[in-house]
Amino acid sequence: MINTNAHYSVIGLMSGTSLDGVDIAFCRFFKDKSKWTYEIVHGETISYTDSWKQILLNLEKADALTFQQTHVDYGIYLGTLVSYFIKKYDLKPDFVSSHGHTIFHQPEKKITVQIGAGSAIAAECNLPVVYDFRSLDVALGGQGAPLVPVGDKLLFSEFDFCLNLGGFANVSYQHNDQRIAFDISPVNIVMNSICAKLGKEYDNGGELARTGTIHEALLQELNELPFYKLPLDSPKSLGKEWVVKNIDSLLKKNNLSEADVLRTFCEHAAMQIAKALNNKPVGSLLVTGGGVYNSFLMEKIKYHVVHQLAIPDKDTIEFKEALIFAFLGVLRMCNEVNCLKSVTGAKRDNIGGAVVHPTPPLPKERGVSAQKI
Repeated sequence: MINTNAHYSVIGLMSGTSLDGVDIAFCRFFKDKSKWTYEIVHGETISYTDSWKQILLNLEKADALTFQQTHVDYGIYLGTLVSYFIKKYDLKPDFVSSHGHTIFHQPEKKITVQIGAGSAIAAECNLPVVYDFRSLDVALGGQGAPLVPVGDKLLFSEFDFCLNLGGFANVSYQHNDQRIAFDISPVNIVMNSICAKLGKEYDNGGELARTGTIHEALLQELNELPFYKLPLDSPKSLGKEWVVKNIDSLLKKNNLSEADVLRTFCEHAAMQIAKALNNKPVGSLLVTGGGVYNSFLMEKIKYHVVHQLAIPDKDTIEFKEALIFAFLGVLRMCNEVNCLKSVTGAKRDNIGGAVVHPTPPLPKERGVSAQKI
């Protein structure tokens, strides 16, 4: 355990598949008996340069040496961001907790890779680092995703459902004393890619989608993909590879305008979210992630979903994932479960995350002072 009291100050790092940038958040966590509370003190999204975007976008096709070099270089980059962030806000974090950036996610092959070497981060910012949260769960037969639900359970228990609209839409909720969670459908990873063809980073407010027309044949093809026929409430996750294989091929085949594709895809995502949730008792639905700012997508979700949508403050919308990965690091340092088998399908609950210390912690006194050892 890092502290002897129940107060932890952590920098959380998150990079999503939509390549918006690195979310970095300085968070404080407090534990009173079994109840955790949190505070997001500072948060910032640092956009990727065009160079980094291209590197991350194409890394899956690189040779082994290039891949390993990028793994280290990206870790150095994250470490420099942490140092900048600490200096800017005059912070004193206990440690850094980094999700990294996912390049491969194929749990059926027991493969999941998030680049950003923890040793490089630690060496650059001179702080302990927790990283590589997914690989243990995958080795235990789980999906390695989603990992956010344990944070939903312990930090956002006042909501019946927690929906995140990032590169992918995922949801978590409590059912029969178990946390249930799964990926629902792609969202920003597809829509941002469509906008990139027009030289735009994203569809601002969903205004381009609003001008489009639903293409019924494409909508039907999307909704009939095998992933959506998997049992509801079962552990399942999506990755970029799935999008390339299943979504991209459909979009190319139909050869529609960008506006029509966006309009159709918004309808598709909203329908899949409703399909995943509307068989549950009506309750409160916390919605976070960049998709919240797509007004048109939110209108479609409100139209299809029976639950009462709750939109939190700006920091929680934008930095909830960075907050929760900071929290997963706290649980790791406390040797408490941070990955739930009910969510991922692993053999057992587990404590994921590798830890590196750039400076060894002082040894406990055993009759000899630390200075003399």
